[in-house]
Amino acid sequence: MLDQSQQPADVGLSPLNLTQASLAADIGALQRLAAKAQPVVSAEVSGPQGNVRPLTIVQDPSAWMASDFTNGSAPFIYQLSETDILELRTSVAAALDQGVPQEGNLLKLHEKLIGEADFPLPKLGPKLKAMRENLRSGRGFQLIRGVPVHDWSNRESVIAYFGIGLYLGKVNSQNRKGHLVGHIKDIGHDLSNPMTRLYATNGAQPFHCDMSDIVGLLCLKRAKQGGDSSWSSAISVHNELLKRGRQDLVEELAKDQWYLDRKGEIPAGKLPYYRIPIFNYHQGYLSVNYSATYYELAQRHPEVPRLTEKQKEALSYFNALARSDDLRMDWTLQPGDIQLLYNHTMLHNRTAFTDHEDYNERRHLLRLWVSPQGDRELPECYADLWGSITPGNRGGIIIPGEQPTVPIEAE
Repeated sequence: MLDQSQQPADVGLSPLNLTQASLAADIGALQRLAAKAQPVVSAEVSGPQGNVRPLTIVQDPSAWMASDFTNGSAPFIYQLSETDILELRTSVAAALDQGVPQEGNLLKLHEKLIGEADFPLPKLGPKLKAMRENLRSGRGFQLIRGVPVHDWSNRESVIAYFGIGLYLGKVNSQNRKGHLVGHIKDIGHDLSNPMTRLYATNGAQPFHCDMSDIVGLLCLKRAKQGGDSSWSSAISVHNELLKRGRQDLVEELAKDQWYLDRKGEIPAGKLPYYRIPIFNYHQGYLSVNYSATYYELAQRHPEVPRLTEKQKEALSYFNALARSDDLRMDWTLQPGDIQLLYNHTMLHNRTAFTDHEDYNERRHLLRLWVSPQGDRELPECYADLWGSITPGNRGGIIIPGEQPTVPIEAE
């Protein structure tokens, strides 16, 4: 069940500033926001998504508050049935029987499992597609419970999760190595190095969106302590700023002035940073792109304009609202749980964690980045980040010379 008492990870601009002091700073930011708020007599409203007008409060299922899901019910959870599990087991076994090309730690799953027909899920497949539509046009998040990872090797879990991804959309590369299934595990990368991607450490990850339409996490192992997930509605952050009389900050966040660092993962012909608004109004949709700490990291490039005091204020209030008790939902993923989020409307983070001494028992999640067909149109600025804005063929990290592959273990 939901545990709203858990403290989320710090979401200050510095990746090393993950302390209780920063939590206090966020509380202070909310207090200052309240103090500066101007009475809003009749805020303009629009929606749902597809009919959103700029600078209006968005009425849409994705604009939820944490209190909407704290009445003891959890309509966002789907428990796999015995039939669902049998279908997964059968398709995993069939894939192994037919042979999956492997070179050392790397599987060539994308050469073997090309489409749904290669990983048949006759009953579960339509349910996954219905969940995908709820992600895109509904609340923006979904939990699935009961994947039998406790019975499987890592290899079998990876195959099962990749197969599930085929029913959500095109599976995309997640890093410079071309990994189509990412491993979220502490493998000792240096937290003090700002170029480190935090998923390979035990550090807290601040609120952010991933570089895909949909992100999914499958839990294989829990940490000894910590490592809890949180997510918030980015649409509600937008709405709360307007409700509190800070249209000026919404306008600031919608400007084409936000530079983010690529952390060295640079596609062909691109700069080591990119520029994209945080609030994007396009063809009646509000899409949000946000990655705490990446704005500050981009300041290492001398040609990137310095963050203004107004920008810093906007980021401070955005962070504070995202992690506030009113907007934030917390969850401790258990082995066999899948967390699905729609990156255009949701933000997510995780707390720091203490791990088990046994490497094989350490916290371990599998990640998918997915681009479904028929998704919303995005403005051209996303092409610099995602390579394309064509629904079903956009997102991910594509580095020259790297071929897509699927690792069995974290690397």
